[in-house]
Amino acid sequence: MKLQVIVGSTRDGRVTDRIAAWVAAEARNLANTTVEVVDLKEYPMPFFDEAISPQYNPARTAKPEVKKWLDKLAEADAYVLVTPEYNRSTSAVLKNALDYIDFQLARKPVAIVAHGSTGGAQAVAQLRGILPGVLAVSVPQATFFLGRAAEAIDETGEMQAEMKQNPYGPHAALKRMLEETKWYSDALAAARK
Repeated sequence: MKLQVIVGSTRDGRVTDRIAAWVAAEARNLANTTVEVVDLKEYPMPFFDEAISPQYNPARTAKPEVKKWLDKLAEADAYVLVTPEYNRSTSAVLKNALDYIDFQLARKPVAIVAHGSTGGAQAVAQLRGILPGVLAVSVPQATFFLGRAAEAIDETGEMQAEMKQNPYGPHAALKRMLEETKWYSDALAAARK
């Protein structure tokens, strides 16, 4: 499985990149899996302004910065969206990036890791409504991180030992979610053939 862990925040002082590093480190433990962290900071795009929905535009010519993003997405078999919760939703930059997608995520699994004051639950709910629109398969499990993620995960993406050992904590939930993502990726890759 080629897995992309997408950092869904670009603001200064973000914690999302730390969480993405934590996700990527754990994902590298999966058999037959390569992992790449894709940071939206490296894919700056204007607000979506195409006249026709990408899926319904056979003559579409994406702007170079958008094409770079779409080409990167096309390389993967599965994805983990790491998102903060802003104003009871996902970040605007992640939503904008998803709006540009036409068929790159079609019939591929997408898992969600969220953080925020409610654990990111409302961001997850918003993304679960968006993902079918880009033809992706939403992995049923999600990993939530209640508040204070910056205290739990250091700048290198390493989680505090006591949290990592909790069988009901976020690390155990992440492992289960990644195993499910791998299962869906393998099954859907076989079906796509």
